[in-house]
Amino acid sequence: MRTAKNIIDKKSKVQNTVSPKTLVIDALKLMIDVNLSYLVVMDGDKYKGIFSERDYSRNVVLKGRSSTTTTVAEVMATDLPSVLPAQTAEHCMKILSNTKTRYLVCFDADGNFRGVITIHDLIRIVLADKQDVFGRAVANYLNNNSDEGKVI
Repeated sequence: MRTAKNIIDKKSKVQNTVSPKTLVIDALKLMIDVNLSYLVVMDGDKYKGIFSERDYSRNVVLKGRSSTTTTVAEVMATDLPSVLPAQTAEHCMKILSNTKTRYLVCFDADGNFRGVITIHDLIRIVLADKQDVFGRAVANYLNNNSDEGKVI
């Protein structure tokens, strides 16, 4: 069974970070540069939150704020669910499903930030293990038709 640690370890080291003092416009530009929909907000080596496209749309655009004067700290998510490294991928999926969030923050037993697990990370696991998830017949079908762009 895969764990949160396995998922985090397979990802590259977190480089999509910003300071809480970063202006939203600069954070958006960085999201484009790293081609991700979220940034990890760090104050030195301390985790502070996640700033995502969803935070931008809900807390900047819909509230009439300016991205050139609003800081990430003012609009980031700080209440995301978290997991420990030993918790299973299945447990992570349940948390994301129950909380309707897209991101899980992973901390070790000492409270140190380890990384972020996204819904996309979990989907990749399911697709990699599709034979176990879907059964042999469906997995064979998916394997045989995955490169043709067909919608199943």
